[in-house]
Amino acid sequence: MPSKSNPRNHRNNPYMLDELFGNVHRSAAGVLWRYRTETLIAITTGTAIWSLSRILAIAWALVAVGTITAALLLVPVTRRFVIRRAWCVLSRHRLQRVFYETRMHTRSGRVPFVLRIHPTEVGERAHIWCRAGICFEDFEAHTGEIAAACYARESRVARSKRWAQLITVDIVRRDTLAASNVVKPGVASTRVVRPVVKPGTDLDIAS
Repeated sequence: MPSKSNPRNHRNNPYMLDELFGNVHRSAAGVLWRYRTETLIAITTGTAIWSLSRILAIAWALVAVGTITAALLLVPVTRRFVIRRAWCVLSRHRLQRVFYETRMHTRSGRVPFVLRIHPTEVGERAHIWCRAGICFEDFEAHTGEIAAACYARESRVARSKRWAQLITVDIVRRDTLAASNVVKPGVASTRVVRPVVKPGTDLDIAS
């Protein structure tokens, strides 16, 4: 008598594609995708040093690359650009980590997808696509954890007015409306200062 097929068999799983993406996320390809910015910087720097070493000595190639990097960090415009982009990369990694630690992920281990993250006047803003099983209320309940994970002052979340799966996370690092110099209040004086009355004036006659 032929045995019945087990409905829990992995071949009958209707979510095999989702599990496949989960396995890719935990594989070497997933790690390279998550660290794509750092990988691109490392490849670009290595290629530049290798290209210069064919013309100059390896020591002079390193000096040239170091000089260019120092010049980028010394100029205020490029320094702000580099620092803000570095914070964006760090915040993306920290968001992915807090999604995993707070269990804001699917059963296969897929965390919400960070579509885009860019700098703002107060910090960074991330646009996030929620996987099936994750909603805006999950983000709203973990704003404190998001702020702490991103080393920020606070975090704010907002839902898209059209699509419920789109979430905006604002990471606030500084308050642009706060006063730069705070004047400490002094002790109020209760001494009454009397006006000086010269003799022969109208106030002297009236008194």
